[in-house]
Amino acid sequence: MPETTFGTQRSTSSGQAPACFHCGQPCSEQDILLEGRHFCCMGCKTVYELLSSREMCAYYDLSQGAPGISPSHGESAIKYGYLDDPGVIEKIVDFHDGSILRATFSIPTMHCASCIYLLENLHELRQGIRSARVNFLHKELTVTWDQQQLPLRELVALLASIGYEPHLSLEAIREGGEKKTQRSLIMRVGVAGFAFGNIMLLSFPEYLASGAEVDGLLQLLFRYLNFALALPVLLYSAQPYWSSAFKGLRARTVNLDVPITIGIAALFLRSAYEVIAGVGPGYFDSLAGLLFLLLIGRIFQEKTYAAFSFERDYSSYFPLAATLLEASGLEKSVPVSSLKPGARIVVRNQELIPADAVLINGDGRIDYGFVTGESEPVLRRSGDLIHAGGRQVGSAIELEVMEEVSRSHLVRLWNQDAFTRDRESRYTILANRISRYFTAAVLLIATAAFLLHLPSGMGKAVWVLTAVLIVACPCALALATPFTLGTAMRLLGRFGFYLKKAEVVENLAAIRAIAFDKTGTLTVAGSGHAQWEGEGLGELERALIRSIVRHSTHPLSLKIFASLEGGTAFTVDRVEEVSGYGLLGEVAGHVVRVGSAAWVGADEEHPVAFHPADGSLSVAWVAVDGHVLGRYRVANLIRPGLDKVIEDLSHEYELTLISGDTDRDKPILAPLFGEQNLHFRQGPHEKLQFIEEREQRGEHLLMIGDGLNDAGALRAASVGVAVTEDVTSFSPACDGLLAAESLKRLRNILHFSRHSVAVIKVSFAISFAYNLVGLSFAVAGKLSPLISAVLMPVSSITVVAVATGLTTLAARKSLGGRQEIEG
Repeated sequence: MPETTFGTQRSTSSGQAPACFHCGQPCSEQDILLEGRHFCCMGCKTVYELLSSREMCAYYDLSQGAPGISPSHGESAIKYGYLDDPGVIEKIVDFHDGSILRATFSIPTMHCASCIYLLENLHELRQGIRSARVNFLHKELTVTWDQQQLPLRELVALLASIGYEPHLSLEAIREGGEKKTQRSLIMRVGVAGFAFGNIMLLSFPEYLASGAEVDGLLQLLFRYLNFALALPVLLYSAQPYWSSAFKGLRARTVNLDVPITIGIAALFLRSAYEVIAGVGPGYFDSLAGLLFLLLIGRIFQEKTYAAFSFERDYSSYFPLAATLLEASGLEKSVPVSSLKPGARIVVRNQELIPADAVLINGDGRIDYGFVTGESEPVLRRSGDLIHAGGRQVGSAIELEVMEEVSRSHLVRLWNQDAFTRDRESRYTILANRISRYFTAAVLLIATAAFLLHLPSGMGKAVWVLTAVLIVACPCALALATPFTLGTAMRLLGRFGFYLKKAEVVENLAAIRAIAFDKTGTLTVAGSGHAQWEGEGLGELERALIRSIVRHSTHPLSLKIFASLEGGTAFTVDRVEEVSGYGLLGEVAGHVVRVGSAAWVGADEEHPVAFHPADGSLSVAWVAVDGHVLGRYRVANLIRPGLDKVIEDLSHEYELTLISGDTDRDKPILAPLFGEQNLHFRQGPHEKLQFIEEREQRGEHLLMIGDGLNDAGALRAASVGVAVTEDVTSFSPACDGLLAAESLKRLRNILHFSRHSVAVIKVSFAISFAYNLVGLSFAVAGKLSPLISAVLMPVSSITVVAVATGLTTLAARKSLGGRQEIEG
């Protein structure tokens, strides 16, 4: 007996293989059964589960036969078979470690918020996909997946099946894919323009007749010539719209191209009817002109987005330095942009590998958590290739650079979500929600307008229907937030504030309280020389200390290392760095500890010569084989102008100081913060707990630290900012890096963030106003499809220009420095 479900009949009669409930293809003998329904493969079952979980199974009521299409495995193997080749995979992927791969694909057909929504939810369509993130302005999709569950070939086939076939970037393809797409678009514009001009020419007798008789044979000839000229416009020039709409519907989404194609189809069918029935010339001139202007608008949009794009060359926003090992054996800090293949670099504990390199000396324990999301270190031995973006956990290692930083994928990782918390912009979420329902609303309005004008004639009704479908556009809504926040991110970078993600600007605007670390934040870390107090150090002790501090990036360790520069160094057998406490290592058969008094077993109350006028003081104790030798003292001067910064901020924000040091600096800091807001002797765990408690109470807290002992607190705060002297360190836990000299601009930065959010609201208002006004004129029959085709891209370009321009003006007002703003 036939089984009827959701209004669709599927044959299950004996002797026949059951049909797949989703795609209608015959199931194999090992078909998959779920809730009494048969599925031919896991893909169809997953799609059904996705629809069912979102209560969208009414989709099957509207479908006839096979509503879904199951991609042919045979066709996939033939078309994309070359993607099984290891050499090809190596060239396409950005990162691979075991079964986890990450690649960035160019997706030229991506063009609206619906595309973003579908592509970023790929993990719900297929098992094995861990994450998918879209770079809308560059039309790129970055996917992380498990190749054991999903080979590269099947991933590409999946993208193609839902309408987003990537231009596979084997380096040359990455450079040429956009150009190829641009050439194709220009050719379609050329065909539409040629047809538009000739149809207009052939329509002159109709235009100029003015009631006079036109030779019937010529009139018929001209009308059919116009019909013939309109066919390539319909089938070739409009192909991107047809393809996008069809594939979107096949993937169960109604994207922006659906109403556009309905308008094109209505205009063509009405025109074809009039010509064939001999009742009129149709609207072929309007159809060709509509496509010509739509495609011209698309080109203009892409060029405008590129001109306003906030993406820059990596060297202008990637504030990393590397430790270069010179031939003489000396170590030198250099910008990552200067690293060339063949250079030897030293990577210490918790430092990132800045470029693809080969391990030369040391044992690598590489944490690829930024790439894969799994923080379990991977062991690497001498001779192994290590990808940029990995973080060394343990003793320092030496590597030889294989690729320039600009050719590695570390730059791309800087802005990836793996570095940050999953805090998507509220305005982006709002725009995506509106866009999801926008198309349905437009279709309802267009239908109502069609019925309203139908008594005036079918031609008029089709004219109004087309105008309504074309003029409405949510693209401007989707572009307002990324362009505003992206422009703000770019401008802040010119003032020494480097953000990992544009959405941090929005989070800064909501800040109501600020917590400061002390050492390296309010004080100039290591501004004095490291002075030794204690037993006399022999050559052996000096070599042991030098060997162990070489593996740390803490400012005190660097200062101590500099004071011992040029001495002997041993190979470290084992090293451990505990945040907030110190270093522990085995060197030449000796156990060496460097850090706090409690860490090395020293008397914490040991007197320290200290005068408030000298500023703050940092101390690092040293013990070898359990015997405390003494300590290094480094005076840290309070930053110039700090009192003015704190005073200005205190009028608008609740300020707190939370430090791991003792309260010996209380006389200096109490006048700035007030004694009740000073918290000393706070270890990493206490700092984290303090921030979490404040966040749980709904306070939006900005944590400013040095990025070393404050990693947990920086990550827990609404916004975590690491202050650095020369912008050469990189703290994965923070949301941004602030150059120390820019700390004086903190209040201005926060004001600028609020202005940027106000710009987003203005851009939203412009977008809403455009759609309301445009739809009002179109519904009233006072807007032609041709004018609608012009207004559609103009709205997006206007919002982009307004967002960028107003954000730049806000930067001049809040941050000053016109020369820096204008680059």
